[in-house]
Amino acid sequence: MKRIILITGGQRSGKSVTAERMALSMSDNPVYLATAHIWDDEFRKRVEIHQQRRGPQWTNIEEEKYLSRHNLEGRVVVVDCLTLWCTNFFFSREKAEWEQPTVDSALEELKAEFDRFTDQDAVFIFVTNEIGSGGVSENAIQRRFTDLEGWMNQYVAKKADEVILMVSGIEVKIKNT
Repeated sequence: MKRIILITGGQRSGKSVTAERMALSMSDNPVYLATAHIWDDEFRKRVEIHQQRRGPQWTNIEEEKYLSRHNLEGRVVVVDCLTLWCTNFFFSREKAEWEQPTVDSALEELKAEFDRFTDQDAVFIFVTNEIGSGGVSENAIQRRFTDLEGWMNQYVAKKADEVILMVSGIEVKIKNT
C-alpha cells in the first residue's frame, strides 16, 4: 500500500484541491495533516477556507514539525504543505536571528523526519510550492529558504512514486512509476 505522491506548483495553481480530490478517490475517511503555523489574521482566513472546503469525512491533524509522531498506518494522508513544514525547521520563533539553523542542518533534520514519517505503510500525498520559479530574490534570507525548499522538493520527488505539476488548475504528470 505504501505510496508517495508529490503535487507541486505555484500559488493558487490548484494543488490542495487536487490533493484532496485524489485522497477522497482513495479513501472514504482520509487524513488532512496541516503543517502551518498561523502567523496572522490573513493567513488564518486562508486556513479557514481550506477547512471549510473539507467535509466531516476528514480526520484533521495539525502538526508543525514532527509528523512521525502520528501513527497513520493504512491511511491516505494529505500533507499540506511541505513549504510551510520547511519554514518550521528553517526559522524558530524562540531563537535570535544569529541562532537560526543553517540551511544544511535544517535540510538534514527535514530529510530524517520525512524518512521516519514515510516509513509507515500508508499513502502520502504531499503538497508543495515551486517557489524558485520566479527568479532570484534580492533578500539573502529568502534565497536561503528557496535553496532549502528546492533541495527538499528534490528529495521528496526522488522518493515519490508519482509527481504532479499543477499549472493553472491543470495536472501535468511529471513522474509515474
